[in-house]
Amino acid sequence: MNVEGSRPNAKKLNLALQGGGSHGAFTWGVLDRLLEDERIEIEGLVGTSAGAMNTAVAAYGLAKGGKPEARKVLEQFWRKISDASKNGPLQPSWLDKLHSRGNMDFSPMWQMIDNLSRLFSPYELNPGDVNPLRDIVDEVVDFEVLHASDRVKVFVCATNVLNARITVFDNKTINVKAVMASACLPFMFQAVEIDGEYYWDGGYIGNPPLYPLIYHTDCRDVLIVQINPINIPDVPRTARTILDRINTLSFNSSLMREMRMIHFITSLIDKNILDSNHYKRMYVHTVDAEMEMSMLSVSSKLNADWDFLQHLFQLGRRKTDLFLKKHFDQIGVESSTDIVHKFM
Repeated sequence: MNVEGSRPNAKKLNLALQGGGSHGAFTWGVLDRLLEDERIEIEGLVGTSAGAMNTAVAAYGLAKGGKPEARKVLEQFWRKISDASKNGPLQPSWLDKLHSRGNMDFSPMWQMIDNLSRLFSPYELNPGDVNPLRDIVDEVVDFEVLHASDRVKVFVCATNVLNARITVFDNKTINVKAVMASACLPFMFQAVEIDGEYYWDGGYIGNPPLYPLIYHTDCRDVLIVQINPINIPDVPRTARTILDRINTLSFNSSLMREMRMIHFITSLIDKNILDSNHYKRMYVHTVDAEMEMSMLSVSSKLNADWDFLQHLFQLGRRKTDLFLKKHFDQIGVESSTDIVHKFM
């Protein structure tokens, strides 16, 4: 297996990847740009929902053939998603394309599916539990390669439906069911059963959780790829936008709590109240597209049109290129993100 070795002068990064449906193509762009940079080495990946899919695919590529292979399989994965969507009912209408870059608010099929999901459960609408994404993940990722590799540490999280606890799957336990559990939106898909336990989307508990990177890697730097906007320009006034904002607040809340705790621990280390030899100082970095993502409606999270995915991909690459130009020297030295300003 041709796996590239560690570069002694490369800066190590842990990546924390949020979920958000098709918006995960933004994260694909971030990953592609980072994998292109020979100065960066990825030590650990943690992801939720679409972030879990990007995590599994990227880690598999790294384990199989290093950075070039990771970039290749990520593109293959997102291309397969787009190709599969061409045969599905959810397509942006000409009116959608006229008014926005990605929204499907004028699509009759989107409106019908959105309304039906409020009246019927996936057990009623989809009794066979059909999920094309499951087949794509299973086709692209050979999980046995991940089980046998220590090239990168892998963590994906899911929410246990019955006891409200977070479950984190790692290199040894990750499989296609674990990834689908992390991405199981309860209004769209049946809960995923694994070893007698039932799981929904990990975003309800951690989007994504940072503690696996803190406790199970040596790297101090974590780059959060944030695709759910913390700030939005206007107060939601329709039932659909209100529900979307509630979901966004829910999915961001756990991350913001962890960031407050990291800030608290760091302040105690700075005051010599805690010994830095026993408590890990974390350097926090972020890549986001707050303004651009805040302009997209919830319908765009199901839009797998290739032009839209490419738009998000290129946006992710541009934002990461800007991050590297502005903050590369801070990696391994200090946080480039002001935690108080951004998360508190």
